Amino acid sequence: MANSSELEDQVMQQEATAQLSRESTSPTAVSDNIERTTGQHQARIINGEKQEVEIHTWNGPDDPDNPFNWSLKYKWFLTVTVCFISILTGLPAGSYGSGNVYMASRFHVQNVPFPNLYWATASWNVGAALFPLVFVPLTENTGRMPGYFVAYIIFEIFLFPSAFAKNFATLVVTRFFGGGASSVSINIVGGSISDVWRGDKARSLPMSLFGFTSVAGIALGPFVGSAIVQIHKPDRGLESPWRWIYYIQIIYNGALIPLFYLILKETRGDVILARRAKKLRKLTGRPVYAESELEKTSVLKLLKISFKRPTKMLVTEPVVTFFTLWISFAWGILFLFFSSVPQTFSVNYGFGIFQTGLIQLAITVGALIGTLINPFQDYLYLQTASRNTERPGKPIPEGRLYTSIPGSILFTGGLFMYGWSSQPHVHWIVPTIGVCIVGLGIYSIYMGVVNYLIDAYEKYAASALSAASLGRNAFGAFLPLASYQLFQNLGFGWAGSLLGFIGLALSVVPVVLVLKGRDIRRRSPFMLEATYDSAESNERRNSWYAVKDRPGPATVAGGPPSATRAEA
Repeated sequence: MANSSELEDQVMQQEATAQLSRESTSPTAVSDNIERTTGQHQARIINGEKQEVEIHTWNGPDDPDNPFNWSLKYKWFLTVTVCFISILTGLPAGSYGSGNVYMASRFHVQNVPFPNLYWATASWNVGAALFPLVFVPLTENTGRMPGYFVAYIIFEIFLFPSAFAKNFATLVVTRFFGGGASSVSINIVGGSISDVWRGDKARSLPMSLFGFTSVAGIALGPFVGSAIVQIHKPDRGLESPWRWIYYIQIIYNGALIPLFYLILKETRGDVILARRAKKLRKLTGRPVYAESELEKTSVLKLLKISFKRPTKMLVTEPVVTFFTLWISFAWGILFLFFSSVPQTFSVNYGFGIFQTGLIQLAITVGALIGTLINPFQDYLYLQTASRNTERPGKPIPEGRLYTSIPGSILFTGGLFMYGWSSQPHVHWIVPTIGVCIVGLGIYSIYMGVVNYLIDAYEKYAASALSAASLGRNAFGAFLPLASYQLFQNLGFGWAGSLLGFIGLALSVVPVVLVLKGRDIRRRSPFMLEATYDSAESNERRNSWYAVKDRPGPATVAGGPPSATRAEA
């Protein structure tokens, strides 16, 4: 009987393997030896009952299904594709304003002295701030691809009511949902890059490209919108030039959906393993589970954490608080330029819509320069590994900030240059160079914040980035509302100076981190528990208690560290 049972198991295993080989979406999804696809047997609670289960794992370090083992050619193909998606979904944020003249007339909206038409861009950014908190964490369980396609399709759907809007309120509401879906797509890109590129060195160039497309996608909007409204159409009904901003984006975004479906495949390793385990259970009847299936967090708990933890970090973690202010101000300036550049260049140089759209390309040029410089920043970061006494051989998180310090100063200088050179007697190329320098600064700040928060918070990086995203999109929503009166009442020079002085004050943030980063990390309850390295976690905790016992205000960062506290 025992031999008969073993024979049946072998036959069943062979049939399962053959079936998986035929049905899998990846040609090499399952090894020809099914026993190698499962790990040890463990007792786990399944559906309220204790069961003996098989843990499904990779077929060794070279499993071709593991995204880290995919070919270099496909990794780059996927990376460029998802970064292209971040550009496409970012364009409507800035392209909208190119139709202001037509929309003001069509909807009888007064846009001076208060930019009432900007409320549709503010609603876009509010959606961009809130939606990722709800939906991006869900991709950890459902996979990146469903997240991309659901968000992208919703993004496409809400371009339609914007295009055919009969009143301004419709634009405000529909752009809230469009901005939210756009931000979800963009936020998933970083996760996809982490899924397929192993290690800091390998991720360096892909993350640089992602940083560029995150800024460029939004910055290119005014140019694309201004080019579209040049189409010779009568300013009436559904033929109005501003509606064509949406028509054309609807056409090319919709046409690309099938292409993206053919190119992209799931990158989340846990989801790939869970799908393989599910097929094994179906074909063999054996209790085969992936680790992620057994430790899956409920959607309700996931949503609770995705709201509560970033908010708590924003108010209790000084690093997150000041980094959020730093990146938020830079992001607010990015959106402020959408209204201030047309204002300053039309008044001083008589530029029209298309010409001011061309000027705003300078932000993208600045971001491109930053992308070309970023490999040097990565080199400096990797060199810090040789002097890391906390985790020998691993780069120091503060090494991520070296070029962001001069980048932040350039950002400040660009604001001063833009403000004081925006005069009729000064050639237009001078303030344009100022805009370019600001674009370089925005890119440097963005990359510094994103990379530092990922390195310093590790386990809680997603929450730290969510907090920063919430802040920067809030600034992007509301700071530009003050643009017209700021430049009108203070004058172009002093308005640029006021913004420059704020940027200068915030430039202190990376300097303090570089000088005092290790001590700050030792005092942070979240950072004490954030590392995956247990040895470093103990070293940080011991250092924290040593600091805690000293007299003075050394414990302002929070109470005693614990995993429970950080999870809250």
